[in-house]
Amino acid sequence: MVHEIAHHVTHQKFGRVQPHGQEWKTVFQHLMLPFLRPDIYPEKILSLLAKYLQNAKASTDSDVNLSLALKGNRAETGKYFIFDLDFGSVFSFKDILYKKGNKRRTRYECLNLKNKKVYLFNQNVEVKKHLSTNTSERSF
Repeated sequence: MVHEIAHHVTHQKFGRVQPHGQEWKTVFQHLMLPFLRPDIYPEKILSLLAKYLQNAKASTDSDVNLSLALKGNRAETGKYFIFDLDFGSVFSFKDILYKKGNKRRTRYECLNLKNKKVYLFNQNVEVKKHLSTNTSERSF
């Protein structure tokens, strides 16, 4: 909600600018300051949130540590974080099957088993693990 209000305030103050540019980041920081209190957030989240706000991105999911802390370091029931899956594991995301590949700096290469294209997934994406694997795709 504060994210969207920051867009509105940024537009009112600066007109048409980059959606998550420096103007938005500054406004977002100022709007978030009143919420950086221990009676609102636990200390662990406060420190991660303060760090995130130094250079806020469009989504808190871009900051893996903050995202995991906000989720209580637990994936939704029946799901796994992609970083918890073994290399070569088959999983579904939005009802499409993928095979987990190598980790790049912050994201994983994952092969779409239908169209054979490689996509990059943030390491904290929640996916459904599949027990069966397609043997023709084992070499990825």
